[in-house]
Amino acid sequence: MASRQERASYRAGETKARAEEKTGQMTGATQEKARDAKDTVSDATGRAVDKGRGAADATKDKATDTAQSAADRAGQTGSYIGQTAEAAKQKTAGTAQYVKESAIAGKDKTGAILQQTGEHVKSAAVGAKDVVMSTLGMAGDNNGSTDAAAGKDTSTYNPGRDNQS
Repeated sequence: MASRQERASYRAGETKARAEEKTGQMTGATQEKARDAKDTVSDATGRAVDKGRGAADATKDKATDTAQSAADRAGQTGSYIGQTAEAAKQKTAGTAQYVKESAIAGKDKTGAILQQTGEHVKSAAVGAKDVVMSTLGMAGDNNGSTDAAAGKDTSTYNPGRDNQS
């Protein structure tokens, strides 16, 4: 017949194995959710970049059309052409600056989303660990009850004590 210590050791080993299995399952689920979140953010970033490129191309085409139109009508005076070209150049520069700032803002927003997602994943992992520990009865007991009152075996093997009466 196995001693109390051997039985307790066996039970502890089984509990540890179940905890490791549950932790592995939850870690895998958390990693999968993190990959999904990363993919979502990556897709959103790609769409934002494509939209920015499309806006930049449209602005460039519009600026080119404006400059060409100005050049076609400028046959009357050289100063009119110079003024119109300068205005088109300034408008193009302003539009390019706007597109650049929009792209930077999109990048910053994406970084914030990634950071927030990382915090959520970390929080989920901590929560999963707490749930597993609580389920397995390994969580700290702060309500003042004793292990014996909770139905836990609090005895220990002490050969010297067993011989005393």
